Amino acid sequence: MLTVRKHTDIEAPVEAVFGYMDAPRHQPDITPSLTKSHLVERLPNGGSRVQYTYRILGLSFSGEVRATDYVADERIVWSMEGDLQGTIRWYFQPLRDGKHTRFTYATTYALPGPSIVHPLLKPLVRRYNEREVNTLLERLQARVEREHKSTLV
Repeated sequence: MLTVRKHTDIEAPVEAVFGYMDAPRHQPDITPSLTKSHLVERLPNGGSRVQYTYRILGLSFSGEVRATDYVADERIVWSMEGDLQGTIRWYFQPLRDGKHTRFTYATTYALPGPSIVHPLLKPLVRRYNEREVNTLLERLQARVEREHKSTLV
């Protein structure tokens, strides 16, 4: 298993950040290797079931994520099934009088392929995923701050 955990502080209230992340259609705009994110259904817990496709090093990986833990404006925990398997956790923490939000992205997943190659793959996959998450956080911050500021004008 491999774990990556990073956060960013966003100049927007938690409701704006959560609302953006809770819309599956936004994910390909901020996630570098994600080429498809299609809402299948809203679940009874308020979360979503979403089909995904990632394109990594010329290979496509498809499957579904399902929100197994969903608390509006606080967290969404996703179970990832299909070609890629694991858990994605998003945490939303209000900061500074509710005008800023700390968004934390944490993922734990199984390495694909035969276990004999995992020792070789692990450091490469870790670096790749850390870059992906850093880019996601930068894009999320820029988009949400831009959208939030445009609503204030």
